[in-house]
Amino acid sequence: MRAWVLSACGTTALAASWCVNAADTKTAAPLTDALAVIQSHRFVDLTHAFAPGIPHWKGAPNERLKTLYTVEKDGFRINEYCHIGQWGTHVDPPAHFHDGLHTVDQIDPKDMLMPLVVIDVHDKAAKNPDYVLSVDDIHSWEQRHGRIPRGAFVAMRTDWSKRWPDDKALANKDAAGVFHYPGWSMPVLKLLYEERGITASGHETTDTDPGAATTKDDYSLESYILGTNHYQIELLANLDQVPEAGGLVWVTFPKVENGSGFPARVIAVVP
Repeated sequence: MRAWVLSACGTTALAASWCVNAADTKTAAPLTDALAVIQSHRFVDLTHAFAPGIPHWKGAPNERLKTLYTVEKDGFRINEYCHIGQWGTHVDPPAHFHDGLHTVDQIDPKDMLMPLVVIDVHDKAAKNPDYVLSVDDIHSWEQRHGRIPRGAFVAMRTDWSKRWPDDKALANKDAAGVFHYPGWSMPVLKLLYEERGITASGHETTDTDPGAATTKDDYSLESYILGTNHYQIELLANLDQVPEAGGLVWVTFPKVENGSGFPARVIAVVP
């Protein structure tokens, strides 16, 4: 609940119920009060629905869907879904790139509820599809909203998700076969994970690294994040519907034993 309290203390509405002395159990607000506060806010689904044929990483096979039982014939419906872990809006755990680090089932549930920070560079990405997030972008956000809270989930808004479900538009490949889509940068990731102490990050594209890098199979930025034993979310949606600051985010996914990735459901709660 620590991350919840951090975010709550940053907004007037939530402060009344949450900004209490954690050591004083007599004055701590009951969870039912907290739920009422949360439910009074707006919920935004940051998740794409997945199905066969959706945009995906260039090396992944398409999903296969088979109906095994139908209501008409059997009285109930059961579908069989066959897809890779990194399908649709999905979680990349550290073990996706690094043996011995956290798998999907080892991610702490406390690290799935966080303050939401949105770094909005959609205007820059519209002018330059190869745009990479800069330290100046982070400092600009902090000048407007204060220091990025420890334990936050930081999302990079590029509005690239508005190209969904057009795979060609998301990849944005030129005649020479080079992908052109925005991404993170190493200085930004080191600032966020090593100095600000964030819990996780996410983006709207298929990759952490910009398209110019992934064209050459360079995934060094994703490797860095996962190598810190933190997770990330790819192919986020609807970041244009949430504010830059003041929200919370729930990141949920099935508890796959020894999982290297899986589709996720990501939900923002915003003022």
